Amino acid sequence: MKRYCCSLFILLSIYSSCLFAQQHMETKILGNAESVSKQNNVLVIKTKESEARIWIYSPTIIRVNISKVHSADTSFAVIQKPAEKLEYSESTNELLINTGSLKLSISKSPLRFSFYTTDNKVLSEDDARFGTNWQGTKVVNYRKLYKDEKFIGLGEKTGDLNRRGSSYINWNSDVPDHTPKSDPLYETFPFFVGLHNGLTYGLFFDNTHKSYFDFGASTDDTMSWFGADAGDMNYYFFGAQSVSKIIEDYTWLTGRMQMPPLWSLGYQQCRWSYMSAEEVLNIAETFHKEKIPADVIYCDIDYMDHYKIFTWNKTTFANPKAFIDQLKSMNFHLVTIVDPGIKVEPGYKQYDEGVAKNYFATYPNGEKYVGSVWPGRCHFPDFFRDDVRKWWGASFTALTEPGVEGFWNDMNEPAAWGQNIPSIVKFGDYYMPEVRNVYGMEMARATFEGTKKLLGNKRPFVLTRAAYSGTQRYSAVWTGDNSAYDAHMLLGQRLVNSLGITGMSLVGVDIGGFTGDPTPELMVRWNSLGVYTPMFRNHAMQGTKYREPWRWGKENEAIIKKDIEQRYKLLPYIYSGYYQSHQTGLPLSRTLAINYTQDTSVFNTKYQNQFLFGDALLVAPVESTRFTEDVYLPAGEWYRLSNGEKFTGSKAVHVEAPLNNLPVFVKAGGIIPMQNVIQSTNEKGDGILELNVWYGKEANSFVYYEDDGSSYNYENGEYYKREIYFDPAKSTISLSAVEGSFTSKYNKIKLVMHGFKGNIKTFKVNGKAVKIWPDAEHGTDYSLIDNNSKPIIIIY
Repeated sequence: MKRYCCSLFILLSIYSSCLFAQQHMETKILGNAESVSKQNNVLVIKTKESEARIWIYSPTIIRVNISKVHSADTSFAVIQKPAEKLEYSESTNELLINTGSLKLSISKSPLRFSFYTTDNKVLSEDDARFGTNWQGTKVVNYRKLYKDEKFIGLGEKTGDLNRRGSSYINWNSDVPDHTPKSDPLYETFPFFVGLHNGLTYGLFFDNTHKSYFDFGASTDDTMSWFGADAGDMNYYFFGAQSVSKIIEDYTWLTGRMQMPPLWSLGYQQCRWSYMSAEEVLNIAETFHKEKIPADVIYCDIDYMDHYKIFTWNKTTFANPKAFIDQLKSMNFHLVTIVDPGIKVEPGYKQYDEGVAKNYFATYPNGEKYVGSVWPGRCHFPDFFRDDVRKWWGASFTALTEPGVEGFWNDMNEPAAWGQNIPSIVKFGDYYMPEVRNVYGMEMARATFEGTKKLLGNKRPFVLTRAAYSGTQRYSAVWTGDNSAYDAHMLLGQRLVNSLGITGMSLVGVDIGGFTGDPTPELMVRWNSLGVYTPMFRNHAMQGTKYREPWRWGKENEAIIKKDIEQRYKLLPYIYSGYYQSHQTGLPLSRTLAINYTQDTSVFNTKYQNQFLFGDALLVAPVESTRFTEDVYLPAGEWYRLSNGEKFTGSKAVHVEAPLNNLPVFVKAGGIIPMQNVIQSTNEKGDGILELNVWYGKEANSFVYYEDDGSSYNYENGEYYKREIYFDPAKSTISLSAVEGSFTSKYNKIKLVMHGFKGNIKTFKVNGKAVKIWPDAEHGTDYSLIDNNSKPIIIIY
């Protein structure tokens, strides 16, 4: 008893000392520069407290790293190298870097960093009092806050489009019952865009520890700040003067998505869980019977043998290959879930291999960490090691050999029952606090690299719940376990739009809500919004209503079917939009703040859910209980997609919004390639590309892109690309010569002209008169012309 009391006293003393240290931790503020030198392509500034390093990555990207102790310079996100040369000038009190597009002024006493345009307009600057500082290991940067400053970005964050007045934490977490105000959620994207005085800038804080962002929420509107529990003050500053160019620069730095498999852009049906191969096949057969287009069905955790990864349930999914062959005969692709937890079970292949080769996370004494998840007691792979990633990737043969082509990475925050994986758990040289936010990304990387190798020249589809900046290189994401009510539907769209700012273009939500039961009206409305959601997936949890399109009565089924058909009609436009994402990083779903940054109305909470879908379409989400809506239309002229009604922008309009007609508008001058209805992306269709052009006063262009939709041959020039121009001043619509060696699946072009004035009966195609016909479906005119690879000039 005496020994116990003594031990308890010692423990209490240690605890009290630690608590006192935390409460009385000294704040150390970055002081004066003591030396300045240039070492190859980096500017090095030493102070008493730390060492600052500055690199130029491009004329519009400058990196600042401030560290007490510099270690190996690694990043999970950044794939580019700094520029070869760095030039600066020095005076008594200032260092100046001028890239030709961006200026960095560095005050030496104390050391503070201020960024300017080349014409000396301030973009962002350290708070002169506090700048960068430390409390123990925690590092924070305080920045001056401007009166009209707005902030957008940070990826999967709840709240308003404008982050001003809000604060956030990045700590990837399993949050199944989150609300429209919960934080943190599943993903970490420490990148934001600041807007003030007509200027734009971006900032990426590349630190994987638990991080914090406060946009003037608690500083009397004098400062914004960001920081992390440990690690360096390591950020990249972007000085381009448009949001779209900042996104382009950020995705150049962190990578861009590859072209997705075309089938992943069709309608996707999922549930936790379809309990047998027979049930999955019945679902697929019903889609065919009801003639509802679809491409994808998912298997959740119950397809496995006792939830063990890389296994099949021997009773309910006894013959995976025969089952998947049947799905393929109906033009369905199968996506299967995979979790990181490897069940502790001698004789289980992945467990035995992982233990034999020390592939799992450990405690500091080498003991393997055990956490409980779906299979029970589990070990967790160390995805930060190349050999472990290769082992993980090779294990997918259990899925790829029967024919699986899609891989759904779940529970990879990483999640364990009880949530709090101890901070002393090690992944190679890293402890959990340093890499929790990037664990899901590295799992997605291992999945992508492994399945890409196994599938040969076929594109895998990878989906992940947890992510970090750069995940767009490997995977799609979705917004996690949402709920079946209107506020979650609207929040989901804001999350999709915000993720787009961070380079994530292939993004989805659980249409209908994962938890709870949607009303029929909510299901119909959410499905209509799903048409314009980059990844169109219907998903629900066990114990809730089934969500398939035919579960809602014949009248509602007809609306749902019509909207899914609209998705398939739009696939030529959507696929071209993904080519744009692949080339520039610009997302398919875009907050209006990207294109209309200086229009304050787009930040109004009443209109903040609206978004552009590609270059030409504006979509206004509407609650399921509202059947009219106020929609803000930015500057220019707009047409209602459903009926061609014309509106003048720079104002709000009150429009009808019945369940069968979501408010969707086309920008004047818009060019939208479409196709006739197909039942799956595997169908060739009728060979007609419907080219829709809406009249406008200003010229416009659109890059149309096509390839085989499944292989990587496009990387070797096997694609079909041409630019489409509309020029009202010359009364022409023209198509450039085709670039690439791929042959289009469309041999005819149906040109549909919307809103063109006058009684046009004929026009000339390459000098030859062509007749125009009335189009009853669109209430306008059209003409049918041959699609060849040479330039096509249409004079109307």
